[in-house]
Amino acid sequence: MTALAGPSADAFWATSLRRWNAVCWVLFAAMAVGLAAMDQPDGSRYGALALLGCVVLCYALLDRFPDNPVVRPHVYLCVLVLALGGLALLGSSYAALFMVTLPHYWMFGRTPRTSMGFLGLAAAATLAGTSIRQGWSREFFSETLVSTLIVVAVGVLIGLWAHSVVAQSTERARLIVELERIQAELSQAHQRQGAADERERIARDIHDTLAQGFASIVVLAEAARAGLASDPARSERQLRSIESTARENLAEARELVGSAQRQGDAAAGSVAGTLRRVLDRFAEDTGSTVDADLAEVACDQQTRIALLRCTQESLANVRKHAHASTVGVILTLRPYGVVELEITDDGTGFDPEESTGFGLEGMRRRLAELGGRLTVTSSVGDGTRVLAVIPLETPGPTGKERER
Repeated sequence: MTALAGPSADAFWATSLRRWNAVCWVLFAAMAVGLAAMDQPDGSRYGALALLGCVVLCYALLDRFPDNPVVRPHVYLCVLVLALGGLALLGSSYAALFMVTLPHYWMFGRTPRTSMGFLGLAAAATLAGTSIRQGWSREFFSETLVSTLIVVAVGVLIGLWAHSVVAQSTERARLIVELERIQAELSQAHQRQGAADERERIARDIHDTLAQGFASIVVLAEAARAGLASDPARSERQLRSIESTARENLAEARELVGSAQRQGDAAAGSVAGTLRRVLDRFAEDTGSTVDADLAEVACDQQTRIALLRCTQESLANVRKHAHASTVGVILTLRPYGVVELEITDDGTGFDPEESTGFGLEGMRRRLAELGGRLTVTSSVGDGTRVLAVIPLETPGPTGKERER
């Protein structure tokens, strides 16, 4: 009976229909016994049993074989209407059959209009059969007509209520399915976005660490090879720098493979001390003069990493493109709760509007994730100024303030 109820019925409704189906068979059997035991002429008794048998046979076919091509739901309802009219004409228990099959009009009618249409035809058939048998008597109007109309009215009310319950259940089930689909799509979108963000983070880290380290190794190796004959001591220092840079790159690679959230240099110690080590290495490798004014700024790990990466990328650009002799680095904590990192050089400069490299864009995205911004000021022949600004959630004290 679940299939007959249609896909709109929920589990509770389908269970109720199955229970009513079992009750219906019991009532059909009781009606058959009652008709057989009634004191009626043999013709009326056999005719009533034959009509009831037609109804039961059609119902059984529809219940056991819902997809059969002969007895369809509307065919069964038509047989039911004719049987009710015949039983009313014979004077048998048509009222009992009417009451037993009342839910069938809603179960098989599919739509409220069709169900009420067949219910009206059943009422008209019973009234027509009774009127032919009784005539237009007072008993017909006072008992048969009134009781039939009451039964039809109750059936309509119950059917409309049941239909609204099924409609609400269908809408609820549809909304649940839609919600699950949307949640699944959002989950997939979040996973894709998370994977994309992770790939971008790894790309930035590789560019800011391993790529810059390898570029430094290449430059130092070329310089050491060129000076082997003329300046062995300098070449030896450059080889030591190559070894040190390679070891640092190896440590960075291990951090990246392990998906570590912090880098060794940025995780330990102060940001000023970390930047000093980077600047000292840069000055040693390039021979450039580095003027550094680094305040002791207390900040979180992500801010330290961002400041370190901005410094590394800026120095790499100076090394590869600027050909500068002097680099200035200033780290300041402003009173309004932001940390500023300014890096300047006296190199060849460039046009920031025409820059297409990954480095500057990577720095901008890294700072934007922390609510900061990057400003690059440069022109051909006038050097470059890079200003990174990062707001601090809780401004950290400087070294002098901690000493107080």
